[in-house]
Amino acid sequence: MAAITSNSSSIGADLVLRGGVINTLDRKRPTVEALAAQGDRISFVGSDSEIEKYISPSTKVIELSGRAVVPGFIEGHAHFIGLGESLMQLDFSGATNFDQIAELVASEAAGLQPGQWIRGHGWHQEKWDRAPEHSIDGLPSNKLLNEAAPNNPVFLVHASGHSGLANSAAIEAAGVGADGSCSPGGIFNEEAMQVIQRAIQAARTLRGQREIDSCRLRAIELATSECLSKGITSFQDAGADFEEIDFYRRLTDDGKLRLRLWVMISENNAALEENAGRYLITSQAGACLTVRAIKRYADGALGTHGAWLLEPYADLPASRGTNTTPVEEIARTAELAYKLGFQLCTHAIGDRACREVLDVYKRILPESPKALDPRWRIEHAQHLSLEDIPRYGRLGITASIQGVQCVSDAAWVKKRLGEKRCREGAYAWRSLLDSGALLINGSDAPVEDLNPLAGFHALVTRKSKDGTIFFPAQCLTRSEALRACTLSAARAAFEENDKGSLTPGKLADMVVLSDDIMSIAEDLILQTKVVLTILGGRIVYRAVCE
Repeated sequence: MAAITSNSSSIGADLVLRGGVINTLDRKRPTVEALAAQGDRISFVGSDSEIEKYISPSTKVIELSGRAVVPGFIEGHAHFIGLGESLMQLDFSGATNFDQIAELVASEAAGLQPGQWIRGHGWHQEKWDRAPEHSIDGLPSNKLLNEAAPNNPVFLVHASGHSGLANSAAIEAAGVGADGSCSPGGIFNEEAMQVIQRAIQAARTLRGQREIDSCRLRAIELATSECLSKGITSFQDAGADFEEIDFYRRLTDDGKLRLRLWVMISENNAALEENAGRYLITSQAGACLTVRAIKRYADGALGTHGAWLLEPYADLPASRGTNTTPVEEIARTAELAYKLGFQLCTHAIGDRACREVLDVYKRILPESPKALDPRWRIEHAQHLSLEDIPRYGRLGITASIQGVQCVSDAAWVKKRLGEKRCREGAYAWRSLLDSGALLINGSDAPVEDLNPLAGFHALVTRKSKDGTIFFPAQCLTRSEALRACTLSAARAAFEENDKGSLTPGKLADMVVLSDDIMSIAEDLILQTKVVLTILGGRIVYRAVCE
């Protein structure tokens, strides 16, 4: 039981944790029993006996009773408002076939007025127990959705986030379909999804700005609560537009942002050139909002055959995927980022996309990028060519990976790439780390499970739910995995002086866990619970049954 008490002594701290296993990630004292914080900063780490002098009558003392503490988890790549909105939508991640999805949509439609939108996410055709009765190229058609909700527009986003299925009412509401914007079955891929998203936004706009702001605030509150309950104290938001950033700013000014956000701007080059300079918010000690990166997309996702490959897909020989943003347009973004002092974070999943982005980075950055230390990133880096892996270390590029996507994709990714390509360069974390690259971990939520403990388990085991281990030579050690979820992620954001390790002088962001994930059996990691989340020395989440 993590009991809280008060004691007395001569030197006062605001908060003391003692009697546990505190994994600091500080090489000087990697494991200690106790920690003290003054204000929002750590003031001391050491033994239980040493901590006594920091306890005064006003000190809040947390008795760990053998429990473990780690630095606050840093979500290295996910979608903050998207996460919150997903908690307000139908979730199909657990669906085992398309019939179940249609039934859930029909149930939702029964409680709505005609014309109201139904939104959902998380479906993946490769994870179903049978192919849908009505399908095109393996993807479901919208026939069952039309029957389930004939009077309500429906849009269901694929688990990858790079495709969506619309029913006829949604297509009609968007005013598209016959022009080839979608497949005959209602599938919208990549940029084509925007026509449906614009229709959804138009329907929202009709309700007025107050309701728009209310929905956005609700999404942020839900996302924040979800993060804090999972031990996440900092969140690297992988793409927000200027309007969303303005909303974050207002919340920050009002003291209502309850999580530390580091944000990538997602806008086109014209908008960036005109406005980005006004949105640069570099890290300030203890600040809740940092905006210092730009996000672009080089390709799509493996699950939808959208990742851009050097060689054809093993299960779709006619395709090498999709280049979603012309390379020269990405190069122009790189020039703007370098000129304006932003980091550049480019979504690249396939080996061709990763190579093209590395080429752009090499062209734009000076010859000695490590001396410049730009900390530009490639987001996902899921499938790499053997000859390109060493370039990450040489160029000083951060590989922003998502451990949970390996174990989630393992059941079908060999079908996409074949055995040889999977062995050499699929989710090649060990190879990237050995190249000298900075490796950080995220979840890509709401695409995958937000839980950083699930990500940590994936990094060290690469084990799927069915027990399959996906090329274990690429596993990380537990220390490497924890760093990827904390200190390395802080460094990738230029925040390592304030976050990522439990070092005196740094922010008192930490998580109390039910068990020590650095020493327990691998299979017990996923059973570990977050007991307390502490942000800036304040308890911001407490498990109901701690």
